Amino acid sequence: MATSLRALFILLLSLYGSEGGLRFASYYGDHMVLQKAPESAVLWGYGPEGAHVTLTLSGPSQRRTSLADVTNGIWRVTLDPVEAGGPYNVTAAAQDSTAALTDVLFGDVWLCGGQSNMWLQTSKIFNASDELRIAEKYPHIRIFMVGLNQSKTEETDLIQVELPWSVPPTNVADFSAVCWLFGRYLQKTLQYPIGLVESCWGGTPVEVWSSPRALQQCDLQQVGSSPEKNSVLWNAMIHPLLNMTVKGAIWYQGEANTVYHQEKYSCSFPAMIDDWRLAFHHGSGGQTSLHFPFGFVQLSTYRKGSKSDGFPNIRWHQTADYGFVPNSRMQNTFMAVALDLPDETSPYGTIHPRDKQDVAYRLTLGARAVAYGEVGVSFQGPFPTQITLLSKMINVTYDQKVRVTPSKDVFEICCTEGHAPCGPESAWVSAPIMQQGPTTVLLTSDVCPPAEEVSGLRYAWRDWPCDFKACPVYSASGVLPAPPFIAKRSQSVGKQEV
Repeated sequence: MATSLRALFILLLSLYGSEGGLRFASYYGDHMVLQKAPESAVLWGYGPEGAHVTLTLSGPSQRRTSLADVTNGIWRVTLDPVEAGGPYNVTAAAQDSTAALTDVLFGDVWLCGGQSNMWLQTSKIFNASDELRIAEKYPHIRIFMVGLNQSKTEETDLIQVELPWSVPPTNVADFSAVCWLFGRYLQKTLQYPIGLVESCWGGTPVEVWSSPRALQQCDLQQVGSSPEKNSVLWNAMIHPLLNMTVKGAIWYQGEANTVYHQEKYSCSFPAMIDDWRLAFHHGSGGQTSLHFPFGFVQLSTYRKGSKSDGFPNIRWHQTADYGFVPNSRMQNTFMAVALDLPDETSPYGTIHPRDKQDVAYRLTLGARAVAYGEVGVSFQGPFPTQITLLSKMINVTYDQKVRVTPSKDVFEICCTEGHAPCGPESAWVSAPIMQQGPTTVLLTSDVCPPAEEVSGLRYAWRDWPCDFKACPVYSASGVLPAPPFIAKRSQSVGKQEV
C-alpha cells in the first residue's frame, strides 16, 4: 500500500510539478556541478503537460537558451557543451512559472557507490579534524548524497535526497570519506570543478545494485535466499541518476559477497560495470561514455588470523580472476589495492579501516592514468610476468622493479603427489623469501614432503596477510603494494606463465 501511495505521489508531481509549476528533478540543485565539455550536460524536470519550457544558462560565457516541451509531465534539455568553470545560473521558464538553479559549476561528475567502506564518513577516519578543517579550501568540489531507499521497480527520480548539493565544508563531515578524498586529490591535479555523487548502503551485496539484465548474465536473477531483494537499490538509488551525464564512477564493495554468491562475483561484478555503462550511456542520450572509467577498491581486511578464503577469493574475483586491471574482461578500469591497510583498533570494527587517505590516493593514481590518460603515472603494484620452478627454488619475475622485505609466510606453495593438480583440499605451505633482484623474488620450494612437488604458488592469499603497510612486495617507490595472486601448474593466469 505504501509503495502504491508513493508511486501516486510521484506521478502527481510529474504531472503538475511543484505547486502546479516547473521544477527540476530531485538531484539538480543550487551549487551543483554539471558535466563539462566535451560531453553535454542533461537537465530535466517536471511541469504542466504540454507547456513549452525555455531553459536559460547565464554566466561567464555567453547567455544560452534551449527549448523543450513537457511530455507526460516531464521536460528534458541537453545543453551544448560548456567548458569547465562557473558559476552559472540556470532558469527554466514556462507560461507564468519558473524554476532556477544558482551557483552551478561545470566540471567532472563522479559517482561513488558501494557498501559501508564507501559510506564511512569523513568525520570517522584518521586525522578527521584536519581533513574537515581544510575542506573549506576546496570550494570547487561539490558533494551530493542519495537517500537510502529500496524499490521493487525502477524509479524515474530519487525517492529521497540525503544531502543536497553542498559547498565545502558544509556536510563534508557526513559525506563518504573515500569519495571526498578522491575528489580532493583529483581536483588538486585537474584544477577545475569536481562533482561527487554518493550512492551507497552498508552491508549490501552486488546483486542489489545490479539490474535484472546484469543478473541474467550470471544466472542470478532467480537464485539465492532472497531473490526478491535483487535490484532494489539499482531501482531506487542508481536508475534515477541515469539521465545525468557523468565522467566516471568509483566503487568500494564486496565484503557482503564473501558470504553471498561468492563464486559468482567474477561474473556479477564485471557484468554490473558493463550494464551501468550501457544504462548511463543510453539514459544520457549518449553523453555519458559507453566505456566510462570505473575504479574500485580491492577489499582490505577483516579478521586477523582467519583461515577463510572468503576475502582472498573476492579480491581475485574483483579482477575477473586476472589479478590486475585493466584487463581484457575489465577494460578502462582501475583498482586501489588495500590489503596492506588493516586497522586492528578501529572503533567501527576491523572491517572498517580508518585509513581512507591511502585508499583514495591510490584510486586517484588510477584515475589520472586510466580516466585522464596522464602519461608517466604509476598506478599498478607489481604483478608476476613469469614464475619459474628451479631446483629447490621458485623464481618470480615481476613486471616492474620491486622493493622487497623479508617474509616467511606471505608466499605459499601448493604441494601435491606426482603430477596431480592443486585442488581445493590440497595443502598450502609457507615459502620463505630467500633472495631478491631488481625485478625478481626467489623463494625456497624445499618445503614440500619428499614424495610431493610444487603444483601452485600464491601470494597474500589471506584475509589479513600483513600488518599496516608491511607486505613484503611493493613498487620500487614503496607506494603501491603488489596485489594478491594465485597460479597453478599448467595454467596461464593473468600476466603469468606458470
